[in-house]
Amino acid sequence: MNYIVELFPKARLELLEARLWYEEQQQGLGKRFKEEVFRKIDLIQNNPLHYPLKKGLREAQTEVFPYLIVYKVVKSRNMIVIVSIFHTSRHPKKKH
Repeated sequence: MNYIVELFPKARLELLEARLWYEEQQQGLGKRFKEEVFRKIDLIQNNPLHYPLKKGLREAQTEVFPYLIVYKVVKSRNMIVIVSIFHTSRHPKKKH
């Protein structure tokens, strides 16, 4: 089953801010970060129930960067809603 992916405004902002921060650290690193996040989103889209369920939301960790993609699956609408793109060093309560 092919799911539609939607990013909440909060997740879009987190993605943009992280990409810009990485780009400031090293040219091209922001692009690599964005590619890594979307590579993981593709994996989520192909198998959304694979990742662990925690407090009603699922979490998939990126391979290279210390980020979690926090999302929920809305089976009735064939949709994956990305709630947050969360740096793992932040306080866990800020994930949601």
